[in-house]
Amino acid sequence: MEPDARAKALRSSNAAFDYGLRANAAYPDNIVRARYTEDALKAAVARGVSQYVIIGAGFDSFSCRRPAYADQLNIYEVDHPATQGLKRQRLMDCGVPSSEYLHFISADLSVEELGDALARSPFQPSELTFFSWLGVTMYLTRDSNLRTLRAIASCAAPGSELVFTYVDETVFTSAYVGTASFHALKAQVAAIGEPFLSGFDPGTLEEQLLGTGLQLLDDLNGDQAVARYDEKGANQFKSAAEAHIARASIVGTSGPNAAA
Repeated sequence: MEPDARAKALRSSNAAFDYGLRANAAYPDNIVRARYTEDALKAAVARGVSQYVIIGAGFDSFSCRRPAYADQLNIYEVDHPATQGLKRQRLMDCGVPSSEYLHFISADLSVEELGDALARSPFQPSELTFFSWLGVTMYLTRDSNLRTLRAIASCAAPGSELVFTYVDETVFTSAYVGTASFHALKAQVAAIGEPFLSGFDPGTLEEQLLGTGLQLLDDLNGDQAVARYDEKGANQFKSAAEAHIARASIVGTSGPNAAA
């Protein structure tokens, strides 16, 4: 866009906000992963899932954006007390009413197991559950990620599902070249003191998940995800093949819900 045309387009606050979002290197990934997750959640609900657990929920807006859809579920937002406190305050400031189906669970998962945190809520471990864990794994160590995956597999019924994002571990090697958009994203998060710490090898992910009690169902890299949701390029998303979104199911081989 030419400078004069861009200036004209940014005269409204909505246009300026939209431009700012699109200028962020993480924008395409955030949009695509939300669409993928909510498509998978919809299919899971059709199969009988009645609970939705959002791990590291942050300012996730699902319950506000899709209220009629959310009414079909008991939603459990799990996040650090400081982050969740800020979110709840902002919801009150904006006049967003509380809901009987939305449960906030303040927990520092670095010191408390997910199952223990959920036990402080009406969560039912015997019921089919859908978990989302988006935009988190790359900021944790490999050991922390595997521990959380095992915790997810151990606290819900077999057949429950998880959608999570990760980065290809090759981004941490000296031979990595990668895309400009991904380099920009890495630089942005590092600049605010939250550098990427670990990833997974897509080639061995299935085996690693089995070791935690999960069966890999789907794994898309950034190029594949954008091709699925923006095939004709209408949104001008710039893909990052290094960014992955995966879907897995609990097979019951880990924890108290292990199958006989």
